[in-house]
Amino acid sequence: MAGRQRHRLLLENAEQLVLVCGRREPYLRRDGAAGLGVLRAASLVGWLYQSCGPGRCLVDAHTHPVWAGDRVHEFAMKLAGASYMEIHQAGGGIHFTVEHTRKATEDELFTAFQQRLGRMLRAGSTLVECKSGYGLNLETELKMLRVIERARKSMDIGISSTYCGAHAVPKGKTATEATDDIINNHLPKLKELKLSGEINVNNIDVFCEKGVFDVESTRRILEAGKDIGLQINFHGDELHPMKSAELGAELGARAISHLEEVSDEGIVAMARAKCAAVLLPTTAYMLRLKQPQARKMLEEGVIVALGSDFNPNAYCFSMPMVMHLACVNMKMSMNEALAAATINAAYALGKSDTHGSLEVGKQGDLLIINSSRWEHLIYQFGGHEALINYVIVKGKVIYENDRRI
Repeated sequence: MAGRQRHRLLLENAEQLVLVCGRREPYLRRDGAAGLGVLRAASLVGWLYQSCGPGRCLVDAHTHPVWAGDRVHEFAMKLAGASYMEIHQAGGGIHFTVEHTRKATEDELFTAFQQRLGRMLRAGSTLVECKSGYGLNLETELKMLRVIERARKSMDIGISSTYCGAHAVPKGKTATEATDDIINNHLPKLKELKLSGEINVNNIDVFCEKGVFDVESTRRILEAGKDIGLQINFHGDELHPMKSAELGAELGARAISHLEEVSDEGIVAMARAKCAAVLLPTTAYMLRLKQPQARKMLEEGVIVALGSDFNPNAYCFSMPMVMHLACVNMKMSMNEALAAATINAAYALGKSDTHGSLEVGKQGDLLIINSSRWEHLIYQFGGHEALINYVIVKGKVIYENDRRI
């Protein structure tokens, strides 16, 4: 074990110890989530290593946390009835954030990103997917990815990095021109930087949507990303039915996010392909969209995961609140929501071999809450700031709540 940091951790008098799963399952479907592993009156003692030991954490499978520019003014526009695409087409939305992010320095972006990750960590997330996508040109996309890499190397929180240069069509370009630029310029540069070790990108993302990137452009970008070793993990079927789920299943996507407008055939295809559905109840809530069909997906055998979709449009850091919304608005059980925010979210990021459950051989990440039942983490809507006593990463206490009651 030379070269690995280790910590002696003794947990005593735990009313419950939530394992999530205990047979090295890479994910849990509906029936597996119903039998969530919970030990009562448990104690745990052991050496926890960086890559060896027990662990269980909350995982946020979809965020856009690197950006500059505040869009609080758009919230009032939404409340007055403006749709997401109306704001986008008027120069707001993604394009507003792109303008400010291009102007920001790398240090300015990193400082804001660091603060956001800290808030996610204090809300219980120890592994977070982090996207670029507010650059839309190679220079700014790389700036964002360098910021993500800097945080990965300097902070305790785990990060899965996603290139999302196809988040919107840049002003002055057609979707075809943007697609060609990404394939011919962005992705070759990413491959070069990945091989040199300068930037470690894990996933490729495209906003497959009417008026943004159509199915054919999305296919071209995702296939090109897959060719350089990136996992396919993209936005699909959010505002309009695009047959994104069918496309993702065909391409071997690890995950597809949103899926408010997914077809019945797409659901079946995702289940067969073991393609995770990353559902984002905060987005549907804030944009007043219809909720994703979580129950139908679960019944058809889809691997359902959850994410916060933290971004200037959906400003939520808290996976406990996301789980609560998933239960109330998407009719998931608390067991299903917890599985979706742990082992299944880790699976969506290709990391369920190291994260997402409390098992020997996994990273030592766990939460300690001041309640006799784990369900309080979901039940107490907005109560996580007082509920979470400790956040532990790799067997080391990295957050202690001095306001716990």
